[in-house]
Amino acid sequence: MSQANLFAAVQAGDIAEVARLLDSEPALLLAKNERGASAVLMACYNGRKEIRDLLLAKSARLELHEAAAAGHLSRVKELAEADPAAANGYSPDGFPVMALAAVFGHEEVTRYLLGQGADVNAIATNGSGYTALTGAVASGHAAIAAWLAENGADVNYRYATGYSPLLTAAANGHLEIVKMLLAHGAHLHARTDDGKNALKFAEERNHKEVADYLRELGLTS
Repeated sequence: MSQANLFAAVQAGDIAEVARLLDSEPALLLAKNERGASAVLMACYNGRKEIRDLLLAKSARLELHEAAAAGHLSRVKELAEADPAAANGYSPDGFPVMALAAVFGHEEVTRYLLGQGADVNAIATNGSGYTALTGAVASGHAAIAAWLAENGADVNYRYATGYSPLLTAAANGHLEIVKMLLAHGAHLHARTDDGKNALKFAEERNHKEVADYLRELGLTS
């Protein structure tokens, strides 16, 4: 029950309750949910930065995927240098370690892991199809997305129901990323399995600047 309460408090952003639970039962720092994710990872997933920092302060030894998601570069280096193959590891819930760093905007960690031999196009094994590039694009981290595209990330990778990085960028209104992806060879006319292209997504979600730019390129929905 304490474990369930901890994860509920993390998800709700109740830092006082998280602190109370950990003070009364420190072993909860090692708890994992049904998908194998720790409280630190769940705090990252839910954007609970204060709780993440509290957990980091109390955690003696982060695992590599947790350190990558939290942007803890020194711990990432410690673990990756001890086991170089770990740079190509996955979180218990199926995300490539480098994708976790990219989706949460940790550029230094992302760059370091690629330098350690991480596969820039590693695909999540949990059904999401996420890669480091799609994670960076979805979260709007333009600098990371551009750097990944420059270092071998597949800008025309298709995942889920036919999404591509370009379609995701347009759907989220990330004009700078849309331009960058097209400059790196993304297919302007890509469509999802149900026929939506980048312009259709931009129009549906009222991303006027993106829609106007795509129309200037000759795209029609």
